[in-house]
Amino acid sequence: MLLTMRDDEETGRITLAQVAQQAGVSISTVSKVLNGRQDVAAPTRIKVERLLETHAYRRTTRSSREAPLIEIVFHELESIWAMELIRGVENVAKANQAGVILTESGTRHSPSPDWIEGVLQRRPIGVVLVFSALPQTVKEQLRARSIPFVIIDPAGDPDPDVPSVGSANWNGGLAATRHLVELGHRRIGIITGPEDMLCSLARLDGYRSAMSMAGLETDPALIQYGDFHVEGGYERAMEMLSLPRRPTAIFAGSDLQALGVLEAARVNGLRVPHDLSVVGYDDVPVAKWSSPALTTVHQPLRQMAEEAAQMLLRLRAGETSATRLELGTSLVVRKSTAAPQEGTDTEEAVRQTSR
Repeated sequence: MLLTMRDDEETGRITLAQVAQQAGVSISTVSKVLNGRQDVAAPTRIKVERLLETHAYRRTTRSSREAPLIEIVFHELESIWAMELIRGVENVAKANQAGVILTESGTRHSPSPDWIEGVLQRRPIGVVLVFSALPQTVKEQLRARSIPFVIIDPAGDPDPDVPSVGSANWNGGLAATRHLVELGHRRIGIITGPEDMLCSLARLDGYRSAMSMAGLETDPALIQYGDFHVEGGYERAMEMLSLPRRPTAIFAGSDLQALGVLEAARVNGLRVPHDLSVVGYDDVPVAKWSSPALTTVHQPLRQMAEEAAQMLLRLRAGETSATRLELGTSLVVRKSTAAPQEGTDTEEAVRQTSR
């Protein structure tokens, strides 16, 4: 069905006829752009989309093609924390008589270019994206079709004009490291996430701040970048544990990496927490069932997803909403951390820091 809209001089809303006139095209061409049709030349489509966005064009009625669905888009669905985000969006969708559609696309930074074609044809009531940012062209296309979008941001720092929900990564890194320092550890390693993700850098900055406030120097050999997966945690931990002066504690930037650290400790004949303390990050359900139960930083993933979906629905209803919401993190102490044992390298580290 091709959409048309009556002229509404009282409200000042632009009509399809006015958009068509300004773009120098027919009303049917504007309608094709709105409906995600691909039989429109790219320059014409871009011109129409920008006019629609400039004039804040909004449909007055829901298209019969619009599905009562919220789409959530990941670059990968394998991570355990992805299930927590899905559950959060589902909770809100169910309460609002909507369904959820899952899409896997692109890299951790943005969806792939072909994703936009599919979402314009599916026309959900809104999109939740688990990415760092969106290309400007994608934002323009979604806004031109009145498809609101919100980024759940455990991974980066979205543009200021993009509604997003994140968490306090720096505070999480600070709390994890401070916990180990207060237990008496002085030689503390960190395996954060990828170097090109701001959440990884924020957790690392929190670690460095805690070390600095305790008067402890950071050893470059004990700072590693992982990939947030078990394998990356295992490989980086094996490197640290093979050092002449191994760490007595490791802070892993995700629970999955922490599981890799636990396995590296086992392979090296080390007992956790007797010989090595381990702290994770995220507090996914498997953390409390690991052996030993994992001390970790609770990142409110499900609540982040619920807040993102609620923000999406407010935007859909035309309400104004804060463009950035940041939720707190908290330390959950379980069985994988303890004071370092006498006779470990910690005593030498204490002597060095007291000089």
